[in-house]
Amino acid sequence: MRYTIQQIAEITGGEFLSPGPHDATIEHLLLDSRQVIFPATSLFIALQGRRHDGHEFLEELYQNGVRNFIISKKEAAPAIQTLQTNQTHQTSQTPPNLILVENTHAAFHRLAQFHRHQFTLPVIGITGSNGKTIVKEWLYQLLHEDYHIVRSPKSFNSQTGVPLSVLQITPEHDLGIFEAGISLMGEMEKLAPILDPDIGIFTTIGEAHSEGFPNIETKLRQKLILFKNAKTLIYSVDNELIEREMKSLDSPKHFTWSTTGKPADVQITQIKTTGNSTQFTANFPISQFPNFLISIPFTDAASLENALHCLALLLHLGVAPETIARRMARLEPVAMRLELKEGLNNCTVINDSYNSDLTSLNIALNFLEQQSKAPKRTVVLSDILQSGQSPEELYGTVAKLLLEKRIGRLIGIGQEVAILETLLPAGFDARFYENTPAFLEDFHRLIFRDEIILLKGARRFEFERIANRLALRFHKTVLEVNLGALLHNLRVYQGCLRPGTKMMVMVKAGAYGSGSAEVAKLLEFQHVDYLGVAYADEGVELRKAGIQLPIMVMNPEEATFDALVRYRLEPEIYSLDLLRNFIDFLRTDVPAAAVPTAGGLNSPAFGTAIHLKLDTGMHRLGFEESDLDALLELLRHPFIIHHSSFIVKSVFSHLAASEAPAHDAFTLEQIERFKKMAERLSDGLGYRPLRHILNSGGIVRFPEHQLEMVRLGIGLYGIDSSGLLQDRLQTVNTLKATVSQIKHLAPGETVGYGRMGKAERPMRIATISLGYADGLLRRAGNGHYSFMIRGKKAPVFGNVCMDMTMADVTDIPEAREGDPVIIFGKDLHVQELAACLGTIPYEIFTGISDRVKRVYVQE
Repeated sequence: MRYTIQQIAEITGGEFLSPGPHDATIEHLLLDSRQVIFPATSLFIALQGRRHDGHEFLEELYQNGVRNFIISKKEAAPAIQTLQTNQTHQTSQTPPNLILVENTHAAFHRLAQFHRHQFTLPVIGITGSNGKTIVKEWLYQLLHEDYHIVRSPKSFNSQTGVPLSVLQITPEHDLGIFEAGISLMGEMEKLAPILDPDIGIFTTIGEAHSEGFPNIETKLRQKLILFKNAKTLIYSVDNELIEREMKSLDSPKHFTWSTTGKPADVQITQIKTTGNSTQFTANFPISQFPNFLISIPFTDAASLENALHCLALLLHLGVAPETIARRMARLEPVAMRLELKEGLNNCTVINDSYNSDLTSLNIALNFLEQQSKAPKRTVVLSDILQSGQSPEELYGTVAKLLLEKRIGRLIGIGQEVAILETLLPAGFDARFYENTPAFLEDFHRLIFRDEIILLKGARRFEFERIANRLALRFHKTVLEVNLGALLHNLRVYQGCLRPGTKMMVMVKAGAYGSGSAEVAKLLEFQHVDYLGVAYADEGVELRKAGIQLPIMVMNPEEATFDALVRYRLEPEIYSLDLLRNFIDFLRTDVPAAAVPTAGGLNSPAFGTAIHLKLDTGMHRLGFEESDLDALLELLRHPFIIHHSSFIVKSVFSHLAASEAPAHDAFTLEQIERFKKMAERLSDGLGYRPLRHILNSGGIVRFPEHQLEMVRLGIGLYGIDSSGLLQDRLQTVNTLKATVSQIKHLAPGETVGYGRMGKAERPMRIATISLGYADGLLRRAGNGHYSFMIRGKKAPVFGNVCMDMTMADVTDIPEAREGDPVIIFGKDLHVQELAACLGTIPYEIFTGISDRVKRVYVQE
């Protein structure tokens, strides 16, 4: 994208509120104030959402060098203009360009739509319920030898993702492949003019994201709006609903395929799965070779369907059948995620070693910045393939990115990436290698210690070999934590909140077993309001990890008062004795050096926030109504009155059964009792602290009682106790093990301690790298629970041992040693294991042993 600010004002229909140079060149678009890389040539569009408003960050952006803005709130302009006036008195400053529009979202879309139509390249638009990203990435793999392709980064298919994708188009591109997804009525009407595809591919129709539509037929029709002007539509006629709705469109050409013998342009027959591949015959009568054999290196039904969409598109484009067969045999899995794990010598490794382009590099660098404030940052980067830019232009941008993100060391692998040696400043720590084997040969001479390392490479450079060399060797059983799913769940709950309601997120017990520091970093980056932990040492760990959010400690102990003050942690106070002891500690035991602000307790900058716990019926901890007079009297202690910065930040209570309709009457009694007690405290204090009583289930079931703040706990991790959101939440935690060995048993032979597993027939028994020391209780043994291996259930056979468990794979003949084993995850819900063990998902998550390493992925 390259326009003057004057052109952008004309395109978006905006008016200038400031006199600044209207010939300024814009090359980058900013929607997130945290991702400023090229401020001088960036345009910030102040988008507004239900919980965030870009106008709140204008001053911060101006101070970071951004000078070009699109806004819809005229009242936001004076703050920047005042800053500019003040700075102009001190130094020569470029004045800001402020463009006022009626709606910033609409202006953003108009800009993208205008940009799209400056180019005549053919555009392929992909929509459907599933498979969009896979089809897009496979088409790139299959066609990148023939075209300079611009495509959606990762899963950029939303109201912001689609415009950002389209704005990547440059004159060098000669084919565009973009995906579009919707979750609400009317959204595709906004995206269709932006993409305006020449060719449409419809993948599938299913229940995903259906809550925004009255029925599946309406959902399908809404999606098909994308193809209003398409010249060709590609789809399968095997789905009757899709076929019927497609025929109602006015597209001049329909290019179809079928596996069931229905009339179609391409007939797929003789489908056969062998080993790790699927073979089939494609019949395309108008081809020089009307019947040709194709093999793909996948065996699942979804991959076959995705591959057939790609096949149809390639035949429509006129690619020769023999070329199609050769390329489809080389299809590679699409890695749609970053993976973060522990590395050797106290390093952290971010593995994004499956593709390499400028957009995904920027995304990966932002992820690196989000995960670590550490000064030692290393990037291992391969050649960037198929960019459509000259090496000087491409790697010049890469050099700026590396410097802006404060990368301390670069290791370049490939032929072209070496040009960075001339583009980076003298003295920059950079090494270059011709290929991955050359780097690995030199690996022992390099030092990797106490740093965060990003691996960013195209698949052909085999960076997984580097990832393996850098990885910390650990137990084969891992808990995979999907940060992308966690973020999705956070947004689902945020979407349930009333405007202005704050959110505290509970990260106690290691974020329910997921790893508190890593989860807290993501939550801080997403601007949640508060974090909650159980004990002071959990809060100290977060502070040492660089977390700056306010943190409430729910179980403070007198021995930890010093840590509370030293690390700016805010205690829950639940009894008169605890409050007296805390006040006495602050009066007598806090040295000035322990206070995190200069001047000690007598400094006006010193502040101590506490949170008052009220007992409204849970009967664990908390003040009862009869305690309130004594509590208020204690809060009028001379020490507190003298130190006005001592504040009751919030009052709160716990609901005993918010998820259970049978106890709704009691829940409402608790809420009313809480409101009454909180009001009495507010009157006595002379100010109104925040109030919060709703947990994950309560947020959804009692939205009218969200008050000033809510507490999100297990819902963040995909467990819906309310029963109202389960179809909208995503699985965050997946517990994975490995098949260590497979034994063949004759009838009568036994397995394991106590000989509890006895073969009644010839059997194949897999030994799994997981036992009760990892968190799998013995109750799961002897057929009570089943693991997932190769997509099929394998019952536990015999007793669960300390370090391993056996599973029956007799009916899974394709199972092999080294296969991954799913204990619970997306397709085998943790609720099944909880039901088997007679417990709840909370206990399963928090009971996973520390020796099970946490691996973090972002999809």
